Amino acid sequence: MTAAAPRLAGFAVALAVLFGIGALAGGVFDPAPPNASPQRSAADRQAMAGMAQSDQHGAGDSAMQMGVRGLAVSAEGLRMVVETPVFEPGRTRELRFRVLDDRGRALRDYDVQHTKRMHLIVVRRDLSGFQHLHPRRAADGTWRVPLRLDAAGSYRVFADFSHDDTPVTLGSDLTVDGRFSARQLPAPRLETAAGDYQVRLVAPKAAAGRETELRFAVRRDGEPVQVEPYLGADGHLVALREGDLAFLHVHPTKSGDHRAITFEATLPTTGRYRLFLQFKVGSRVQTAAFTKTVSR
Repeated sequence: MTAAAPRLAGFAVALAVLFGIGALAGGVFDPAPPNASPQRSAADRQAMAGMAQSDQHGAGDSAMQMGVRGLAVSAEGLRMVVETPVFEPGRTRELRFRVLDDRGRALRDYDVQHTKRMHLIVVRRDLSGFQHLHPRRAADGTWRVPLRLDAAGSYRVFADFSHDDTPVTLGSDLTVDGRFSARQLPAPRLETAAGDYQVRLVAPKAAAGRETELRFAVRRDGEPVQVEPYLGADGHLVALREGDLAFLHVHPTKSGDHRAITFEATLPTTGRYRLFLQFKVGSRVQTAAFTKTVSR
């Protein structure tokens, strides 16, 4: 019995070595576990691609990221928690989310910014399907708003607000199940249509990292249109960077000429951006989208 013990111990060691080699080989040649899905959905692939592109604009170029927000779910000691992240295409569902402080409590103190306490921006990761919403806050601190997303894919949702006189933009993801078909970003153009109106980008030049004046002229049937105040200004502009969907803070200016809508923006890096201009005429809000290429 004593002589057999060393032989059994040696046999056990040999088995352990063999199993270790087998596990290593399995990890090299078949990294997916047995129950793993052999293929990711198109929405998952799109979301992963967006996150990978976001990493390319990481801490390495932080000096160029001034004015860029919305790349993370947390900032300034606050965190965005989305309670309803999955939607069905073409069906309206209530989007619910909360903003929590560093102790996990729902934030209740919001400043009024552009006449609202919360601006919610929703856009698909290919920069289509833009929506600008103003949710309502319940007694428990939960923000709620009806939301319909028509196309499948991965969406980015931005909670844009101000707290203690500090502007904050938190970003999170939404998923719409179904077959996904990516849309190419439209080529840069100086003029585009918004309903019955033609909108022209009058001051189109922009250099990376420098403050740029972006001026838009609104016309209908070739005649200048006088816009109405919208969110306390002549218009509202959201700029999103292609790839990581960085949210850029854009300042409206008081031009005194309601036929031209003027903003000041600093587009921090080279690349392409999507500009979403919103203006009001006849009590209706119109949205005009432009693709902007920024060079050095």
